[in-house]
Formats: sequence, structure tokens, C-alpha cells
Amino acid sequence: MSELFDRHKAVIPDWVALYYRDPIEITHGEGRHVWDAEGRRYLDFFGGILTTMTAHALPEVTKAVSEQAGRIIHSSTLYLNRPMVELAERIAGLSGIPDARVFFTTSGTEANDAALLLATAYRRSNQILAMRNSYHGRSFSTVGITGNRAWSPTGLSPLQTLYVHGAVRTRGPYAQYTDERFIDACVDDLEDLLGHTRDVAALIAEPIQGVGGFTAPPDGLYAAFRRVLDRHGILWISDEVQTGWGRTGDHFWGWQAHGQAGPPDILTFAKGIGNGMSVGGVVARAEIMNCLDANSISTFGGSPITMAAGLANLSYLLEHDLQGNARRVGGLLIERIRAACAGIPAVREVRGRGLMIGIELTEPDTDRADPDAAAAVLEAARENGLLIGKGGGHNTSTLRVAPPLSLTVAEAEEGAAMLEQALREL
Repeated sequence: MSELFDRHKAVIPDWVALYYRDPIEITHGEGRHVWDAEGRRYLDFFGGILTTMTAHALPEVTKAVSEQAGRIIHSSTLYLNRPMVELAERIAGLSGIPDARVFFTTSGTEANDAALLLATAYRRSNQILAMRNSYHGRSFSTVGITGNRAWSPTGLSPLQTLYVHGAVRTRGPYAQYTDERFIDACVDDLEDLLGHTRDVAALIAEPIQGVGGFTAPPDGLYAAFRRVLDRHGILWISDEVQTGWGRTGDHFWGWQAHGQAGPPDILTFAKGIGNGMSVGGVVARAEIMNCLDANSISTFGGSPITMAAGLANLSYLLEHDLQGNARRVGGLLIERIRAACAGIPAVREVRGRGLMIGIELTEPDTDRADPDAAAAVLEAARENGLLIGKGGGHNTSTLRVAPPLSLTVAEAEEGAAMLEQALREL
């Protein structure tokens, strides 16, 4: 493995991070498990950053990809594409957005980039509201609206970005408030912010922040924000790249936890819908989607082979009620993790919803982030046969647990036990 690691370092940029002191090469997977080049099996509780949504090597998806590859792999959006139209029809119907149009991309970054293009063109403004601690991608425009310093390598941006309170419930100036007072304070902050600017194009927000450490506001915050935004004509973009497709268990989309707001003006998605294939996209009502007055296509967005994968994956998800499974097994898993963390001084908070669970680590008896502890637990979990992720707005001190949505009760128990052992080693 060291030979491949040396080759990696010789040709891949330094800023392309690798997990683990001794990085592993994952060679194949099945169900909720993967194997490395040494033949060791791991229970996968991260799914390639929440991307292997249903299962590794899901027969329905691999069959659809194989059959489509045998017909045609690529044509571009310049030609009619039956799989793309069929998947767009299904996603439009599921989105909750009236008279919806769907544009496919190859990633969440590109989806958010396209959403920003639509919002700024529609509103004739380059001002964007974003949430503190947010992450929306690695392109020039999406880095410019990312409120997480660890993932924002430049302050240069084509956009003027203003950051709003509210996405992190247990930190910041309003952390000690009740949920109701917290929402009121965040709305007051938003009102004050808008009093010092004008012609804002949109608010972009993750219903649960992904890279930010699975942090979330109280349910209803974005409904309260929406009432303010509507008065000013400002669009709401819901970044569902990590929260979409039922992962949160209670809802199919993260925005539905703020249901009084109704559907967003623009919704972005990616990751899990392709189950590993490169699929992302934007949903917006026709008035907004059709506002561009110049030509635009996508060479690779909506390719026949990725659309075939998305159709098969979405069908499997709905037919097997994986949202319900995320709610049931995720509820069991988070309670098991909370019990395991009880009495561990380094654990500040266990939070999450469905199969999207964060464990924030701090120096004992303080609020100071402890990224070294998070790195140590990541290593120990790997030694125990469990793959997890990490993130957070405070020096990546939050462990991220996000298994495929087909996780079984037995696997949840097994993974929680492995994680407990790793945490106890602190």
C-alpha cells in the first residue's frame, strides 16, 4: 500500500486529503461492507461521503448500468434522452415544487453553482445570504458562499456573501435560548442584516449542515426566515445534497422539517441519488429555471448511464421504504451511540436525525474543539473494522456517521459497539 501512497503523493495535489495515517485502498464492496487491498473487511458507516445511499454493488443498479452501457453511454443534452426525461419526471414530482423543471449536473458543487446562476440571473443581483458554518462545494462560486473556514481557501468571489445566524443550535450567542427564542433572535438578526443591504438574490441553506458536522437549527427556523425573504422577494435555495432522498428518516427532503414554509424556490441534490454514479441537479419552478437568456447545455450532466443508475436506485429506495428504515434503524443507532457516549468526558454532543448522526468531541470540561481526539477515534474505529467520517466547523472535531439507508438492526448494533470501543480508547 505504501507504494500506491507514494505514487498518489507524486501526482495528486497536497490539498486532496486522505483519511488515516496509513491510507487504505478500497477495492470492492457489497451491501454495507467494503474490502481493502489487503483483504480486510469493514462495516461502512460513511458510504463514500453519504453517496452510497442504498448499498454497495446493489444488483438493481449494477444491472441498469451494465444494460445501458451496452446500448449507449453518452450523447450530451443536445439530443433527446429518455432516461434523463424519466428521472426528471420522477424528481419533479417528488420535489414538491410546482411546475418544476430539472437540470442535471455531475456533482453537488455543480448543482449549487447552477442554482446560484439561476438566482442571480433571476433577481439581477450578486448578493447571496448563506449560513455560518455552511459548505456548498469547491468551485469558485460555491467556495465564495461557504461559511466554514476549513473549506474556504480564498476570499475572492464573484458574489457578495452575507452570513446569517441559525444553523448551529448549540454554539454562538443564542445557544442558551429556548428554541422559540432562538428562532426569534435569528429572525431579528436576519431583519437587521437586510436593513443594511438591498436586492439580495437568495438565501442558500443546508437543512442539516453536512461538512459542518451534522448541525441543524430548530425545526421551523427556515419557515420563519421564509416569511422575511418573501417580503423582500428573496429566493430560498435548499441544498439537499446530503439531506435528500429520506436520509433524515422523518422527511424525504430536509426542508420538510420546516414545512410551514412550503417548498423552496430552488432545490439542489446530488450524492445518494446515483449511489456512486456522478449525478447532481437543480429543481426550480419554470419561471426561475427558464430565466436564462443565453445558451446553456451540459456535456456530462444527465448522461444515459448515470440516469439509468439514478432511476434504478430511486426505484429501489421507494419500493423498499428506505426512508422508513432510516427513521427506525437510525433512531435505534443514535440512542445506542448516546448510551455508548454517556460518561465519556470528550463527547460534547451527539446529534442528528435518521441515518445522519454527529458526535462532537471537545477537550474534557470545555467547549474547545479537539480535532486530535476525532482523528484518534477515526483511526481506532478503522482498526476495529468500522469506517466513519469527520467534519465540523471547529477544526473537524465532529465524527460523522452516515451508513447506507439499507442498514440492518444487527449492523447498527455491531457498528455502535465498534464505535463505543474506539471512543473508550480515548
